[in-house]
Amino acid sequence: MFRSSASTLALVTLAALAAGCQNAGDDQPQSVPATTGGTPTAGATPTVLVAPTASASPSVGTAANTAAVCRAVDQLIIDGSRRIAVDSSAATERELTPEQLNGQLNGSLARLADDVRDEGAKAEDPRIRRLLTDVAGRLDAGAEATSPAKWMQTSFVDIPQRLTRDCHV
Repeated sequence: MFRSSASTLALVTLAALAAGCQNAGDDQPQSVPATTGGTPTAGATPTVLVAPTASASPSVGTAANTAAVCRAVDQLIIDGSRRIAVDSSAATERELTPEQLNGQLNGSLARLADDVRDEGAKAEDPRIRRLLTDVAGRLDAGAEATSPAKWMQTSFVDIPQRLTRDCHV
């Protein structure tokens, strides 16, 4: 039962990564093999969609560093999602208990929240600072959840989409 929970968590993380990191522009995401450091389940090779890097310049009235800050946060979310997926896969191999997996996931989400908060502090645009402070707060909520895997299924999946919609103006 635990093995399927960790596998489900890894798939949810990859789905969130794929769903939220797609650009609304003309560039199409690329499908690339996901590396988990182990053998894929049932002989299937999981893939993730990796969005092309946004190349739009900040619009008039937007702080000069908005695009750079938003790209950096996008990369933090992508890297954090990949790390969580790899850790979840490794947890099945190490046969961690659900409590150990929850603790590991809580720690990963807390580190991601801190990283997003640090990047948000660099934003010159107050609207972007508020957005990233809110996103960091949502990640903190996941880090404090008693069931972080369930939180990821219901709340984490919305974060990349929100960043795509609200950070890249």
